[in-house]
Amino acid sequence: MTMIITGLASYGMSGSVFHAPFLDTHPGFQLHTIVERSKDLARKRYPSVNIVRSFDELLRIDEIQLVIVNTPDVTHYDYVKKALSAGKHVVVEKPFVFKATEGEELVELAQKKGLLLAVYQNRRWDGDFLTVQRIIESGVLGRVVEFQSTYQRFRKFIQPGTWKERADGQVGLTFNLGSHMIDQAVVLFGKPQAVYADIDRLRDRSEVDDYYFIKLIYPKVKVTLRAGYLMREEIPRYSINGTEGSFIKYGLDPQEELLKAGAIPSGAQWGKEPETEWGTLNTDIQGLHYRGKVETLPGNYMAFYDDIHHALTRGVKPQTDAAAVLTVIRIIEAAFESSCSGREIAIASRP
Repeated sequence: MTMIITGLASYGMSGSVFHAPFLDTHPGFQLHTIVERSKDLARKRYPSVNIVRSFDELLRIDEIQLVIVNTPDVTHYDYVKKALSAGKHVVVEKPFVFKATEGEELVELAQKKGLLLAVYQNRRWDGDFLTVQRIIESGVLGRVVEFQSTYQRFRKFIQPGTWKERADGQVGLTFNLGSHMIDQAVVLFGKPQAVYADIDRLRDRSEVDDYYFIKLIYPKVKVTLRAGYLMREEIPRYSINGTEGSFIKYGLDPQEELLKAGAIPSGAQWGKEPETEWGTLNTDIQGLHYRGKVETLPGNYMAFYDDIHHALTRGVKPQTDAAAVLTVIRIIEAAFESSCSGREIAIASRP
């Protein structure tokens, strides 16, 4: 297998949980260098990996082919531009950028230089989402008429010492979780015709948006996305209704918690949910009524890096190609415009 020499731009939660374990485990990548500005946490877990103290140092290493830009959201545009200009392929954490015009510039630069530019939309490989995809594609719900996706958290306080809670950039919940939930909806239903949204700050002293209700307008299906920091009682993660039946799913994909606990992302049991977390299907199948549990497909974030390796070694576009993911940024821009104006914002005519 062709080895892709890779550098990681940060070793915070994103680097230590979502990227380094997969790059270290995947046989097609060599985790060569990690940027850690002052601490030496990465060296303890990956003693053979080169540690540097700045992003510029990382870019000066000639043998590095792929750079993972997983630094704070407000740096994405500048760091991706620097990495592409240095001749590196790039995977950038979500949100890709804060302005579609910035994304267009970066996509054009990557195309001009013949480089890969992909966005880390790993939630496409959540087990619950993979199961939802399979159920919709199977037709057991008939024609889907309503899709509700909710991501709940309960954090009534303002978390100290994090850039995610400061009003010095658009780093609130909509660009954070919204980037995933909108991406999933676009994968399922394509680009919507318009957006209606209510985005707000509900916690005391919150500087960033911590609640959103987003309605994506399609001709024949009602799609709503909702998330907030003041949602304590569990509600369905997914609720899908069709002309033949419904599917309800509670709970979250287990991969993130496993990774936070230091688990290695490999083995036949990776990403599997316990039966208690399986969703409920209620429908008619070939003239028989069925109501019961549906086993959740295993989550598989490693598939993201499988896809990146396939794209780099075969010269094809990755599934999360940045040009396509720009649709998500355009929808978020439209959602903020809708929330401010109180009206639907058309986006179907946008590229």
